[in-house]
Amino acid sequence: MIAREQIHAVLDHPVYDAEGKKVGDAKHIFVDDATGLPEWVTVKTGMFGTSESFVPIKDAALVDDHLEVPYPKSTIKDAPNVDVDAGGHLSESEEHRLFEHYGIAWDDAWQQANQPGEGGWAHGGTGTGTGTAMGAGAAAGTATGPMGTEEGFAAGTTGRAAHTDDDAMTRSEEQMHVGVERTEAGRVRLRKYVVTEEVQQTVPVSHEEVRIEREPVTDANRDEALSGPEISEAEHEVILHEERPVVETRTVPVERVSLKADEVVEEQTVSGEVRKEEIEVEGLEDPDDPDARGRRY
Repeated sequence: MIAREQIHAVLDHPVYDAEGKKVGDAKHIFVDDATGLPEWVTVKTGMFGTSESFVPIKDAALVDDHLEVPYPKSTIKDAPNVDVDAGGHLSESEEHRLFEHYGIAWDDAWQQANQPGEGGWAHGGTGTGTGTAMGAGAAAGTATGPMGTEEGFAAGTTGRAAHTDDDAMTRSEEQMHVGVERTEAGRVRLRKYVVTEEVQQTVPVSHEEVRIEREPVTDANRDEALSGPEISEAEHEVILHEERPVVETRTVPVERVSLKADEVVEEQTVSGEVRKEEIEVEGLEDPDDPDARGRRY
């Protein structure tokens, strides 16, 4: 259970699901009308935080700098759509739909609310509820005042700030916070395949050719010339040789190819709508400042 004193440590901090996966950032806390205790937390989800989902905060735990809730991310993102800006208050029907989505029995919640002691708030004397089972939630968000940022907690039957005896009025406005989330943009894989190509290479080859040599009979070769019969027929054979190209292929490694991802940072402009409160002066007559009436601050 998150106490009111811990709300500042929850807002604008990460929210993780039951499996330890980040769901988004906490943006609003909705408190019970009667007890003022935190009951729901809204989580910004989707690209650039364009969606806001309600999550029960009763069984949530504040761990280090983030909030852990006992629900899977898919269940949180599929929660019923509730207009956070609709007066900053949950209606009975909206809260009933959220109970059903998260598997919380409405009747069990009513019994828990009416149990004796501090656990039951329906019969307590703190504040005034709306008469619903758990009471409608009142927004507790971040408001920016003239001196900086302070937590603003809303209570009462309408979900708006309770009236006080203070003569001052707090002006609040919304501030846009833009974050980024890492998503899968595509996949690249290396695939190796075999191709056949023609390769030409010139190599020197040699061969033998026949050449007739004639030499006269001299005293030096006379014995060889007269060694045979005087008149006869003869035949002499010479074997010729030649070189031919022989092709042989061998597989050798030539290079290594790998994939590496380089992170490139680029600027993108996003836009959104924010609301702010304006204070108007009515019924003021100032002779020294005729424009004071109707002036906005």
